Amino acid sequence: MSQNEHANEWPLWEVFVRSKQGIEHKHCGSLHAADAQQAIRMARDVYTRRQEGVSIWVIPSASITASDPADKESMFDPAKDKVYRHPTFFVIPDEVGHM
Repeated sequence: MSQNEHANEWPLWEVFVRSKQGIEHKHCGSLHAADAQQAIRMARDVYTRRQEGVSIWVIPSASITASDPADKESMFDPAKDKVYRHPTFFVIPDEVGHM
């Protein structure tokens, strides 16, 4: 069996890369790999070809739980009622300076 034939059987992995300029990992894409170590090596080859990455995370796609887009109103709209969560709600004393 070729590697492409194995890819149909291998689990799907989500790839996150932190760039040299960034402090957070960003989702770059997905790939099929036999295990986590192979997924990291393959992600390095596919998503950091120009040496822009400094860290790679991979996670099995099957391990991700996502909110249902149909529930977006009930999930996110209640935050509009909580203005105290926004930094503009608070008065910052002059002596604090810039934050």
